[in-house]
Amino acid sequence: MPTTTPDIHKAMFMELIMMLSSSAMQQLGKIINPMTGKTEIQLEAAQATIDMVEMLDAKTKGNLDQEEERLIKNILTSLRMNYVETAAATPAPPPTAPVAEKPVEPSPATNS
Repeated sequence: MPTTTPDIHKAMFMELIMMLSSSAMQQLGKIINPMTGKTEIQLEAAQATIDMVEMLDAKTKGNLDQEEERLIKNILTSLRMNYVETAAATPAPPPTAPVAEKPVEPSPATNS
């Protein structure tokens, strides 16, 4: 039986949410980065990815079936909890000292 367009759209939507979830988990250091073979914590990138899932949740409000709604809500809950856990366990970067401005030397006076 051929797959209908709504079925394809549902599968693609769910795959998109799962890809964003995997990206955020990788950015939170919960999944190994396949390019480097290491876990890396990138809190700002993770927050941006979570914000993107939240945007999709808001923009699709009222247009999702029960399964899609449950998936996006569960993923958002999991990502938020993992973000808080990782942020609490990650030491804050040291504050950077302000760059001292080079003093402006007076220009030599010109005698006219």
